[in-house]
Amino acid sequence: MTEPATVHVATSQPYDVHVGRGVLSGVTAAIPDTVSTVAIIHAAPLASWAAGLSKEIEQSGRTAVTIEVPDAESGKTAEVAAFCWGVLGKSNLTRSDLVIGIGGGAVTDLAGFVAATWLRGIGVIQIPTTVLAMVDAAVGGKTGINTAEGKNLVGAFHEPLSVWCDTELLETLPVNDRVAGLAEVVKAGFIARPEILDWIEEDHAALTAETLGDEGHAALTRVMTSAIEVKAEVVAADLKESHLREILNYGHTFGHAIEYTERYAWRHGSAVAVGMVFAAELAHLAGRLDEATVARHRSILELLGLPTTYAAGKWDALLTAMRRDKKTRGALLRFVVLTRIGSPERLEGPDPTLLAAAYDAVSR
Repeated sequence: MTEPATVHVATSQPYDVHVGRGVLSGVTAAIPDTVSTVAIIHAAPLASWAAGLSKEIEQSGRTAVTIEVPDAESGKTAEVAAFCWGVLGKSNLTRSDLVIGIGGGAVTDLAGFVAATWLRGIGVIQIPTTVLAMVDAAVGGKTGINTAEGKNLVGAFHEPLSVWCDTELLETLPVNDRVAGLAEVVKAGFIARPEILDWIEEDHAALTAETLGDEGHAALTRVMTSAIEVKAEVVAADLKESHLREILNYGHTFGHAIEYTERYAWRHGSAVAVGMVFAAELAHLAGRLDEATVARHRSILELLGLPTTYAAGKWDALLTAMRRDKKTRGALLRFVVLTRIGSPERLEGPDPTLLAAAYDAVSR
């Protein structure tokens, strides 16, 4: 059995990310002694996990309140946040109390945002329950909700007290959701750690198996820990996305445009997978990246069963969506591209013909 790992995130308010099978048993002991009431925000399918944690917290002499919210992006709204604030108010949560988020990235984003805004900021512990949330959404202090105009347009930077990534929570996750989350792991490999790509090529069968056995737990722990280490290093150097943190957006400008165009019917990881291929094609067309590395994007993503193409005939809608992306400055489109594996850089204001050609390459 692979031993759990701990990743230290050395921001101004440092915290640890615990990764591995069975780590969830340490959550209650990690709650600060000053906390008297804990609000557990969870998605409906995780009610039994929330109830179990609530019981443990009550046995530790504290009050626990569970708040069930809609799953996925439908829960990341101002209306749901206001509902949570109402429960916190009725439960008399003070500045020394705590929120725990249990769920996928949408729920951890919401829980973090609710904690960031309640009494101008109270503590939050994150328990992500999907691969995507474990390696991305729950780590780094970004919180937010969606609006009708776009995804994550309202939010705050609010670092958690700790993050608990228990691979046992992934055992009942549908394979397609687990695989979609691996897109963010692939991203970490391309922007910083080539060995992640090697491990995926070696262990892809265990990572994508219907049943997550011992080999799957071990493979997931290894690749997720490395991907989390990449994010920890980046956010420790640039918490508020001044410059370096932008490399974590590799594949996201085009990926977010797909999500918006499809009204969030696409999984985030699937959209980012296509977005990485688009970014690779764009870099190649701009003379920055070799053709072999573009091909490796496709081969690794397809090995996992992730998409590498998108529908033709939607360029105008995608371009409009990209122009409203948070990484855009005025009318200037900005992309993270590679010059080689492990060497990301920014590409600003690329020629429109290159953008159209890159879209053509992913819409064949």
